[in-house]
Amino acid sequence: MNIIEQPVPRVQTPRGMLLHCGAEIVSRANLFDVATPPGTQTWYPLSHRTILREVESQLESSGFTILEETHALSHEGARYFGVMSVSLPSREQADFGWIVGIRNSHDMTYPAGLVAGTRVFVCDNLSFSGEVRISRKHTRFAERDLRHLTARAVGQLGDRFRSLDQRVLAYKGESISDTRAHDVIIRAVDCAAITPAQIPSVLDQWRRPPHEAFQPRNAWSLFNAFTEVHKGVNPHTALRRGEALHGLFDSETGLALAS
Repeated sequence: MNIIEQPVPRVQTPRGMLLHCGAEIVSRANLFDVATPPGTQTWYPLSHRTILREVESQLESSGFTILEETHALSHEGARYFGVMSVSLPSREQADFGWIVGIRNSHDMTYPAGLVAGTRVFVCDNLSFSGEVRISRKHTRFAERDLRHLTARAVGQLGDRFRSLDQRVLAYKGESISDTRAHDVIIRAVDCAAITPAQIPSVLDQWRRPPHEAFQPRNAWSLFNAFTEVHKGVNPHTALRRGEALHGLFDSETGLALAS
């Protein structure tokens, strides 16, 4: 008897989702309907469905609970980016959560990838750290090796997410004066965490924080001034800028020296 697999329904939420011109938030069913193009002698594309189902399977096998998920497609379905909010039963309550970002392409733009990050509940700011990532070129044995590569990456997520928790605590404990904040913003341009045109927006978020949680003059408040501005960039740019931003703030709080 053939068993038809039914997608597991979860809350679809666009909050904090990073999109760019031409991107569209879609349901699981719409995502699964995207046809995978035929491969060539050197390129073997993976279906968006295969990537998502494998990541979900490995997360749940490792004890993670998937709370929410959002999926987006662009370039006529050729590029996929998804965000899943996850947690562990042992995790204590916090004002931010853990997220897993997934990406895949059918136009040779980039290989399948997985990245860890955080989501701030009060404003839905997302930040990807780049500390846990799988990346697989679409070669002949890509699908065969996907389970092993995904299992290895997901197996590291627990430790990496707890490291993110410690990172946020360090940011909250680091006082930042206006003078120092201005210096950090300029150095954020130098390390390509933002563009020069975004400086006024970051300054405005720092000087007039829209949420009480960011009133304290500390590195966490300044960090969220940046991530609020990052909402306006596409997810793949956000991945690169998130890594640069974490590197900058780790240096400011002494975490880079401790690692």
